[in-house]
Amino acid sequence: MCGKTVSEHVCPRCGRTYTERPAMARDNSGPICPDCGTREALESIGVNAAEQDKILDTIHRCQRGVCYEH
Repeated sequence: MCGKTVSEHVCPRCGRTYTERPAMARDNSGPICPDCGTREALESIGVNAAEQDKILDTIHRCQRGVCYEH
């Protein structure tokens, strides 16, 4: 793993354990998981929860290498 240490974090918002780079909460309360950071950003521009779920699903599929729905 090229000498890099992977550390686990627990998101204070959703409770999920994650190893990715954290996002910074918009209220400056500290780091949150990437998904909660994405949700905060989408919510700030008026995207509803159902659409947020679809967007996050697309992001996760692309991270797994499956960017297009067939």
